[in-house]
Amino acid sequence: MSCPHREDRLFCNLPPPAVESLSAITSAAVYPKGATLFVEGQSPRGVFILCTGKVKLSTSSADGRTLILRISEPGEVLGLPATVTGKPYELTADVIEPTQANFIARTDFLAFLREHGEAALRVAQQLGETYHSAISEMRTIGLSHSAGEKLARFLLDLSADHDGAKGEIKLTLTLTHEEIAQMIGASRETVTRLFSDFKKKQLLQIKGSTLIIKNKAGLESVLEA
Repeated sequence: MSCPHREDRLFCNLPPPAVESLSAITSAAVYPKGATLFVEGQSPRGVFILCTGKVKLSTSSADGRTLILRISEPGEVLGLPATVTGKPYELTADVIEPTQANFIARTDFLAFLREHGEAALRVAQQLGETYHSAISEMRTIGLSHSAGEKLARFLLDLSADHDGAKGEIKLTLTLTHEEIAQMIGASRETVTRLFSDFKKKQLLQIKGSTLIIKNKAGLESVLEA
């Protein structure tokens, strides 16, 4: 009932009876960095509503290669497709900074959806958005012509919601080069080389965990090359 993310997330502004029912079946827990909420291939136990912190969602191949699909933000519902369909979790969810998440067991969650039609409709909409996001990710990785284009697109997407005052955009980059490589389908060495190349071209600057995009137009031109 007191969730700070109720204004713009999946279950925000539901009728009070629905919110009360949801609260009754929800249990909160705190997870340290490095904890795993669920593993790819595991039978679905339920959904996790992320309250604070960040969670990395990834998938792995048989030979051990990892692809990070995205980094989840507070307010997101994790494990939703598997919980609704009953099929195994399609991704692994790893905590990358101290996180609080609310857990709802699958049987309780499905009963809640059966009872509250508006919530069920929103879940259907969320699943549709997840599908479109997956297609967009496939397009970015599969149709980009070079690793440089993939990295430029990743950085531009990362800066999309940030103000470019004075022509510069400052971001806090919490991902390692290895994790960025796993997000764009490249090697860590390639990402390190590209960052060095972008810095030499005065496209960006890195100070500790702060990344400064100095020439957004220049980054955009990489996509058109």
